[in-house]
Amino acid sequence: MADTYDLAVVGAGVVGLAHALAAARSGRRVVVIEREARANGASIRMAGLVTVAGHAPGAMWRRAKRSREIWVEVCAQAGVRIEQEGLAIVARRPEAATALDAFAATDGGAGCSFYRPDDAHALFPHFKGDIAGVFWSPDEIRIEAKSAIPKIAAWLEDAHDVAFKWETAVTAVADGELTTSRGPISAAAVVVCPGDDFRTLFADRLLGAGLSRAKSHMLRVRCEDGFELPGAVASDLAIQRLPAFEGLDGAEALRARLEAEQPDHLQHGVAMLASQSADGSVVLSGSRQIEATPDPFQSQAIDELILAEFEAVFGKRPKQVVSRWIGAYAFSTERPVVVEAPSERVRIVVAASAAGASSAFAVAEETIAGLFGKGA
Repeated sequence: MADTYDLAVVGAGVVGLAHALAAARSGRRVVVIEREARANGASIRMAGLVTVAGHAPGAMWRRAKRSREIWVEVCAQAGVRIEQEGLAIVARRPEAATALDAFAATDGGAGCSFYRPDDAHALFPHFKGDIAGVFWSPDEIRIEAKSAIPKIAAWLEDAHDVAFKWETAVTAVADGELTTSRGPISAAAVVVCPGDDFRTLFADRLLGAGLSRAKSHMLRVRCEDGFELPGAVASDLAIQRLPAFEGLDGAEALRARLEAEQPDHLQHGVAMLASQSADGSVVLSGSRQIEATPDPFQSQAIDELILAEFEAVFGKRPKQVVSRWIGAYAFSTERPVVVEAPSERVRIVVAASAAGASSAFAVAEETIAGLFGKGA
């Protein structure tokens, strides 16, 4: 006889865990089914930065704010350390300064500040060279994803009675029942969180949703003793990835200048983001290459572009590259979060464009309310 649950979640990455939490908080009996022995996809491979600044106005910005609130609650209860708070974007060019100053004056920039060069150098002595200013957002938090995701799963199991079935592949989903490699599971509702796997479940639906796959070069480096970041740090290359900057003063001019001065960086989607861990090491993330099937190989030339941008911001290169790896995630130019409803009691949820950590908890609340009613 099949085990019976109110909700079955397929996938134990951050999006899947967020849906398990939202359902468990509403009193539902939940099972999470994961084909690997532990979460091993996009959620643990990325930088672990929960962003608020820069999301598109409206739903995505509200989701980011709400998800950030829930992250703080979850970290406190699950014993997850918040490694850093805040995000600095260093304007290396006056065009970037114009765009960042304009964004700070919008509703999405509430609580943020833009500092002109003199104040920026005084407040952020970490940044060397002739900079045009620094944008500061206090809202961002960063967790160490590789250790945080397993801790959250264990906490859900212990504190919320969420059942986990590891090393269990789901091969079919129908209303009321899932077919798995370890036998059937019955559930009143199902949420499929496939990450960047668009071919195993609901392939026709996902392939028609405008999704592709992205890979990112990731580095962990060590700098000189005493090197300490003020928060997560990005350069003006990152502005190209932030939807909230579209149409702002300076944004088009910045793009044109970057195309002239750093064409290789733009070609490979390099937007250096530096975030620091408790042991002092720094994670650099990296590049963005869009392909239907990203290859697993890490190009030294792209790594060099990332390290060169680090040097341009901080005045020197790291003294050691500790490790390198490839991050992979779903990508869409149109829909940062894809929610599909193949039937009344089944949802497919994909966080695209590296928006998982920043939107998952809020999206999960919306999804669970839609499946079980507004009072869920």
